[in-house]
Amino acid sequence: MIKSFLQKVFTKKAKAEIAINRAAMDQSNSSDTSAAKIISSKIHKINKSLISQSALKTCEGLHKAGFEAFIVGGAVRDLLMNYKPKDFDVATNATPEDVYKIFRRSRIIGKRFRLVHVLWGNETIEVSTFRGHHQADGDGQTADSGRILRDNIFGSLEEDAVRRDFTANALYYNPAREEVLDFHNGVADIKAGLLRMIGDPKTRYQEDPVRMLRAVRLSAKLGLKIEKSTQEPIQKLADLLQDVPPSRLFDEMLKLFLSGHAVESVSALRAQHLHHGMLPLLDVVLEQPLGEKFVMLALKNTDDRILVGKSSNPSFLFATLLWHEVLKSWEIYKAQDHNLIPALHMAMNEIIDAQAKKLAIHNRFTATMKEIWGMQPRFEQRAGKRPYALLTHPRYRAGYDFLLLRCESGELPMELGEWWTEFADANTERRAAMLLPDTSQKKRRRKRKKPANHSEPTINE
Repeated sequence: MIKSFLQKVFTKKAKAEIAINRAAMDQSNSSDTSAAKIISSKIHKINKSLISQSALKTCEGLHKAGFEAFIVGGAVRDLLMNYKPKDFDVATNATPEDVYKIFRRSRIIGKRFRLVHVLWGNETIEVSTFRGHHQADGDGQTADSGRILRDNIFGSLEEDAVRRDFTANALYYNPAREEVLDFHNGVADIKAGLLRMIGDPKTRYQEDPVRMLRAVRLSAKLGLKIEKSTQEPIQKLADLLQDVPPSRLFDEMLKLFLSGHAVESVSALRAQHLHHGMLPLLDVVLEQPLGEKFVMLALKNTDDRILVGKSSNPSFLFATLLWHEVLKSWEIYKAQDHNLIPALHMAMNEIIDAQAKKLAIHNRFTATMKEIWGMQPRFEQRAGKRPYALLTHPRYRAGYDFLLLRCESGELPMELGEWWTEFADANTERRAAMLLPDTSQKKRRRKRKKPANHSEPTINE
């Protein structure tokens, strides 16, 4: 009873604070939809079964508290194209503090761009407050290059739509009315198969260079052609990506490679001259016949898994992307008279350190990458007890799949991969018969020296 009473008290208090904040908000921030095309359910025909219940509950909670709330961006775009969105974002005129008070399981995140993550079981809904112009008075900061460093300036719904990147992403779905608000003809562009930037493309890329990567990713994923004026500045401004924090670059690259359209994305990156410098030395790999074949096989393997609903491990993917640089470095260390395994570990560390300066691959991924790489010499040891020990390795399956890619690309003979495929499935007798002769020199057992005769000499009497 006490617990129930306290919950009521704090709920009433939270609602009262929200009401005060709501009343105090600038009236200019209230939604003016006159500039938007309002598309009814009869026209947009969005399949409601594709909409996350968590996103609907988030909007409903905000509506009940007196705020506006819309499912926004890529989720609406995908719904209009009859795809099931992977993620759902919500935009509202509630401040992050307001949202935090409404939802018990929520947390405010970010400094550059403050958001609220609302948690529903295993699903997270990202809630953002309508943004105003980043140069208006408030908590905003821009670098000399034009890149937005911090952007916590709140505004109206119409201002928020202007701040979106592409017209196809400036779409707002109101679940209560089942209407789509379209401020920049995004629906028409989607139907025409075009990806168009809102505003001056050069300025928008300078504000956030990652938008260039996003243009390539969305074009490959959705089959949209990048509109001419949107595409034109990309090659000239590619160097701006050098100024992007490594963590942001990693997150965007992860989305690109795990989109299910990684092969098309890499081809598009090359077409826009954005692949140089993305992963250190990856551009060199893609210019080598053997390296390119290996990378493309890995990307196709990843795409195939994702498109049939299977998961794909980022560790495995990045291990394949950087493998040929590890190989090159490994050969150099071996030529310097370093032993096989120590030379490999030195090569791994060198390549990981080189990429960390530009693309901050998380430590939990690099540890697994090193395990996959470290297993590769062991697959060539097919005598004695070594193959049995390798089968019990926690990362054996990933290492084995990696080996098969090496064989398929021509780096290693197919016979090696076939041997391990058979050995893993064979019974005890067959495994014993498959083992190769152990040609390693057996260590000579040292002859034990006979103990010296320390007996006392006989005393002559």
